[in-house]
Amino acid sequence: MTAVIVEAVRTPVGRRNGGLSSVHPADLSAVVLNALVERAGIDPSIVEDVIWGCVQQVGDQANDVARNAVLAAGWPESVPGVTVDRQCGSSQQALNFAVASVAAGHYDVVVAGGVESMSRVPMGSAGTFEGSPYSPAYMERYNGVKPNQGVGAEAIAEKWGLTRNDLDAFAVQSHERAAAAQDAGLFDHQIVPVTTPDGTVVSRDEGIRRGSSVESLGKLKTVFKEDGVIHAGNASQISDGASALLIMSEEAAARYGVTPIAKIHSVAVVGDDPIIMLTAPIPATKKVLEKAGLTVDDIGVFEVNEAFASVPLAWLAEVGADPARVNPNGGAIALGHPLGGSGGRILTDMLHHMLRNNIQYGLQTMCEGGGQANATILELVNAR
Repeated sequence: MTAVIVEAVRTPVGRRNGGLSSVHPADLSAVVLNALVERAGIDPSIVEDVIWGCVQQVGDQANDVARNAVLAAGWPESVPGVTVDRQCGSSQQALNFAVASVAAGHYDVVVAGGVESMSRVPMGSAGTFEGSPYSPAYMERYNGVKPNQGVGAEAIAEKWGLTRNDLDAFAVQSHERAAAAQDAGLFDHQIVPVTTPDGTVVSRDEGIRRGSSVESLGKLKTVFKEDGVIHAGNASQISDGASALLIMSEEAAARYGVTPIAKIHSVAVVGDDPIIMLTAPIPATKKVLEKAGLTVDDIGVFEVNEAFASVPLAWLAEVGADPARVNPNGGAIALGHPLGGSGGRILTDMLHHMLRNNIQYGLQTMCEGGGQANATILELVNAR
């Protein structure tokens, strides 16, 4: 069976300790779950599973936040939920799992997405307990070196000869593109406003820094290396947010009178060096294009997660894509990176961009902890 996307939504992305910080992640997830079925015009009782990405599965995000979100949304108790962790790519992986399950005939209707409230459950919270995720055998294999994403981002800049000016110019471009998209209302349809416990309505992404310049970024102190190039201004923002996509078989979409938007043409997942960690989008892109029988020139829009500016810049150097087609409406440097919700946020952004511009193929890829990356190619099937 062919799996199709019939709806995709996201919350605004809130800054750390910003507008969404007072909202429990299960309730934040419930907002997009309910918006998804309302827009699609379906009864949530037909959803056979909710596959949800989340990285820090402790505290407010513990005990299967997917199931807790289903119940917080008021959906029937018969709807199950499962939470997955492939680090930053968790909700992109949730989509790929959902698509595979529909294609295999296990499900007809499934929701994929994810959430992260980095204000309430800070990055690294899952590693604060006694013990270490890196076993003696792991440490022996890698000569006692523990992975660090920032150090990896510095290593990428050095390996590809990227200067601080290169990275800062890319960061400024991300903010400029995101600001232009926000001003043009390009995010409005995909965003579901969130009402916080005190009645405040949050409806816009909070991380965009207007008027950012290479000169202003040049004043920021580097974080991971004294003479390095990575700092807070050319790295993704710590954020809160959720995203959701509704997946059906083509037969189910016809049965429920829902119009498909896109189908998942091809997917790939790869592993790469876990110490430099952030290079896997390069082989993931090459692999998914080969599986799809497509070339870089066939892809009308690319989304490469801006974990650090060095990641998409190295990717561009190796893949050879048109820079104008990469993150055309800004990326995580400007919009933020709510870990478990980012894959779905980026997919939603890309899908709506494809719809507006009648783009046949879009490709998304993300670097992930442990030196991994997902790559997904969407194919537009119906313009709106």
